[in-house]
Amino acid sequence: MGNRRIVIPLMGIIFAGTFTHAPAQWPNYADSRIPRTKDGKPNLTAPAPRLNGKPDISGVWQAERSPASEYDSVLGQGFTDLQPDTHDITKNFLNVFWGMKPEDEPLRPEAAEIVKHRKQNPWESPFTQCLPGGIPATLLAQTFKIIQTPQEIVMLPEILTPPRQIHTDGRPLPKDPDPRWMGYSVGHWEADTFVVDTVGMNVRASLDVAGHPRSESMHITERYRRRDVGHMDLEITFNDPKYYTRPFSIKTVLTLLPDTDLFEYVCAENEKDRVHLGK
Repeated sequence: MGNRRIVIPLMGIIFAGTFTHAPAQWPNYADSRIPRTKDGKPNLTAPAPRLNGKPDISGVWQAERSPASEYDSVLGQGFTDLQPDTHDITKNFLNVFWGMKPEDEPLRPEAAEIVKHRKQNPWESPFTQCLPGGIPATLLAQTFKIIQTPQEIVMLPEILTPPRQIHTDGRPLPKDPDPRWMGYSVGHWEADTFVVDTVGMNVRASLDVAGHPRSESMHITERYRRRDVGHMDLEITFNDPKYYTRPFSIKTVLTLLPDTDLFEYVCAENEKDRVHLGK
């Protein structure tokens, strides 16, 4: 039950109105690139499309949602009835160490102090201040769009996060980057798996709602493998020797949302709701 400590920051997000569940996106418009079954529905189990000999990972994607029973088992029975925002997020958006006992988390003492402070001061969270969530929040909440080109892959998040550029032209990662909310990313292919390395991230962002920090030495590696039209495996590995005693990873499955597009999202004036957070 160690994950109960994430409840206070989560309440801050919900009261501040950071997320609004949107059951529909754009009006349906049939994408000519998606194969169809005989009845005209998208065939999400058809072979993955390819571009220049590699899988084409373009599309609007959503990380798999955790069942209400899993949230309720950790955060208390009926939690999802009171907090509908769980429809728009995943368990690892709340806590990258979801399911792990707090004493087993590979935190160094400095990181543990930061998590404690953020737990006690949820109004300082970037999420409640309409600031970017960065990686991995971009991949684990709402939806995001991938646009694949020969020289770069662009990610367009639906939440309050800048567009992300992943360069695939062979350039190296910068040696002394100026910090950015999204960091600096380069990608390459290993057979049919797209591998992304990211460094140079703004330390103000957390890895999750629970407040796990990232330092200037954080190196994030993502591995994308599109199994078929509708499903893509994603593994994210975090390596930050300043705050963590070892690298650690999370895994999820991304599901294609066919015949739709990103929904316009605006976050503003959250500070007016801080009274609900004790400030």
